[in-house]
Amino acid sequence: MNMLPNEAISFVENLSTAVKGTQNEVILCVPYTDLFYSLLTAQGTNIKIGAQNMHWEESGAYTGEISAKMLKSIGVEYVIIGHSERRQYFNETDETVNKKVKAALKNELKPIICVGETLEEREKGKQEEIITTQTRMALQTILKEQIQNIMIAYEPIWAIGTGKTATAEDANQAIKAIRNEIALIYGEETAQNTILLYGGSVKPDNCQELFSTTDIDGGLVGGASLKVEEFAPICHFGDVL
Repeated sequence: MNMLPNEAISFVENLSTAVKGTQNEVILCVPYTDLFYSLLTAQGTNIKIGAQNMHWEESGAYTGEISAKMLKSIGVEYVIIGHSERRQYFNETDETVNKKVKAALKNELKPIICVGETLEEREKGKQEEIITTQTRMALQTILKEQIQNIMIAYEPIWAIGTGKTATAEDANQAIKAIRNEIALIYGEETAQNTILLYGGSVKPDNCQELFSTTDIDGGLVGGASLKVEEFAPICHFGDVL
């Protein structure tokens, strides 16, 4: 919940210059009030725009909610579903996440599904059980050919906004568990081709270590994405500058 429209416009303008030429995919998921302005400003750049949430119904008596159809109508390409803050503060469940994923795909939006464990769950050694269950529930009735339009982000809840980061080894192990779960459902080839992200205090000084692991394909960046000078170096990871 950051940036007014004028701030978002300025941010996209500055970021588009800073990330021009990167070989990586750059997606900004912005608040509803910034979507239209961000989409206009990002035209002709290599930045893609996504939303932070959506409702699973197309229309109806759901005051304050935004549907996938509404997002698609203004040119949104991506939508975050099941972010830990939505689960923690707004009663998001595995069931509603699955409903939203299906609604997003029906409307040709690309879901970025978030999964992750709490500190308590981690201390009990349940992290892999939690994240694989969340992954399996989110993908219920999703067809194999639809997976290519889905990204899954592992975001350990205890690492978000706390300054704490899972070690690269721990993060990679968790993402490997998610990939193995996808392989069980859809086969090894599909699992290897699914984009899996790590989110949890990703910064310029730790992205090298995180993104150099075997199974982490990219980042779901929080606080560092609010400053061009911090976000741009992350976006350029792996580029020959």
